[in-house]
Amino acid sequence: QVQLVESGGGLMQAGDSLRLSCAASGRTFSSYAMGWFRQAPGKEREFVAAISWSGVNTYYADSVKGRFTSSRDNAKNTVYLQMNSLKPEDTAVYYCAAGSRWSSRMDEYDYWGQGTQVTVSS
Repeated sequence: QVQLVESGGGLMQAGDSLRLSCAASGRTFSSYAMGWFRQAPGKEREFVAAISWSGVNTYYADSVKGRFTSSRDNAKNTVYLQMNSLKPEDTAVYYCAAGSRWSSRMDEYDYWGQGTQVTVSS
């Protein structure tokens, strides 16, 4: 079992930077691939980023590529999402998830956090 808690969300201005954190419980965190997803009001949840268990491999949605970076610190059981050049369309609840494969598919992830709100004003 893995429990995930996101933090770091907030109200930002367009062009700002923000770093989200996702802290995991459990001693097997380093064996899980991690993903970031987001859900805007009235829209379906969508893939943002994924990172392999080692942190060597990362994968991003086209909408955030070049602006967002995911990293992890397995010693701290934490995965991060650095978000730069924020846009109003990045406004959403951001979720982290843990699974056996790094993937853009939600059904590849077994554990989910409760989400953290990011709001970007223009």
